[in-house]
Amino acid sequence: MEGMEPVVGATPAVVKSEEQWRAELNPAEYRVLREAGTEPAWTGEYTETKTTGVYHCRACGAELFRSETKFDSHCGWPSFFSPLAGDRVILREDRSHGMVRTEVLCATCHSHLGHVFEGEGYPTPTDQRYCINSISLRLVPDEA
Repeated sequence: MEGMEPVVGATPAVVKSEEQWRAELNPAEYRVLREAGTEPAWTGEYTETKTTGVYHCRACGAELFRSETKFDSHCGWPSFFSPLAGDRVILREDRSHGMVRTEVLCATCHSHLGHVFEGEGYPTPTDQRYCINSISLRLVPDEA
């Protein structure tokens, strides 16, 4: 990812060249997933979604979050209080834009998902807000 430090000590299970990623992702998906961009607030398809199911990485298909951990944080992006399991995502320090945040990446392909914030007083079991770009996700609804 351009301008970002590589994930130390970790090799993604899904490895593709940037040309392959560009061929598979549309320009907006590529900008967010591979260049650590951010979609504009309140524009993503999953911001208000209440459908039950599993949210997968849009780049590689890895299962990341369950809808039961999604909550309304009023921030403009889908928010979750926990990934499916701790090994589904990688966290790393992000010092871009003059601030210090914790970036969230897919553990399977190292694509950018969003950021996680702690200690904001959300009424969740973890007091964490995984603020994830809709464009980084694909929801697979539960079967009825």
